[in-house]
Amino acid sequence: MKFPLLTPGKPSIFGDLFEVVASSIRTYGKSRELQKIIKERKLSTFFQPILNLQDESCLGYEVLNRPPASNRFAGTEDFYDYLGRTDRVFEFERYCRETSIERFEHARRRMQLPGEIPGDVVFINVHPLVLADTSYRSGETVRLLKRYGLPPERVVFELTEKQAVSDYAEFERVLSHYRDQGFRIAVDDAGSGYSSLKTIVSLKPEFIKLDKSLIRDLHLHEDRRRMVKLLQEFAAGSGTSIIAEGIESRAEAEFLRSEGIEYGQGYALGRPAPELRPARFPCEEGTAEPETEKSVHLSASAAINPSELTALNLRFESFGNTHGSSGFSKGET
Repeated sequence: MKFPLLTPGKPSIFGDLFEVVASSIRTYGKSRELQKIIKERKLSTFFQPILNLQDESCLGYEVLNRPPASNRFAGTEDFYDYLGRTDRVFEFERYCRETSIERFEHARRRMQLPGEIPGDVVFINVHPLVLADTSYRSGETVRLLKRYGLPPERVVFELTEKQAVSDYAEFERVLSHYRDQGFRIAVDDAGSGYSSLKTIVSLKPEFIKLDKSLIRDLHLHEDRRRMVKLLQEFAAGSGTSIIAEGIESRAEAEFLRSEGIEYGQGYALGRPAPELRPARFPCEEGTAEPETEKSVHLSASAAINPSELTALNLRFESFGNTHGSSGFSKGET
């Protein structure tokens, strides 16, 4: 029996079949790797400090989780893109939430003196749809916090603007449930798109995190300054605190402080680390190594490669294809 020769540039049934098989093998490999990460708790956790720009005290830390390096995924972003296309998003998010709370409290206890009770606030990235999940609302998180002696008043659920909320009235009721228990809400990436502004107005968060695209060289761009001023005026009238993300230079930090912005986060103030390290107002001018796009639950080693922190802060762009929304927990600024 003679088989047709494969002609370059022309479709081949054998070539198509090979690609289908190869794709199935890759998907299976990724599925096994994801299962292994969850089962063996292979996420690494980092904490990035949030500094009060006015009095230079530390408000708390954002928890960032990262999967281990693997030849199954091109990088962290590829990992979270794949995860967003699976039916294991909620399972993985629950694992990340438990890991974040457990490791934050262990890190806090390692650094505190006997009898000292630090008032550190922990920011945990959460997908809006996960907050509405019945298991999340049944008191699972409160029970987890009690196990580690962490009161809800010290926990902030951080939502990213790319994770669009379709029914704001219903989601407001969901958030009321958590607020009644003491939890607070932060809206991330404010100013990066229309949906973030709508989310801020509708959900009235306790914290607004300004997107780093607004903060970069803010003192040199009048249009960005106007946008920040508008958000600042809204925050002042609604009892909301502002956190400027992505601060990479002393000039940015000084300008934000002079404008009355209360809190800041970024490489110039404190890099993500496996321990709770204090944030510090930059003493000397100099631009920190540029920060990459928000990441998500990151990690592999204590030395963080900024180019790999791209996915951190659970940002599943493809999540909307299966759950009507995009994004997940994110990370680092």
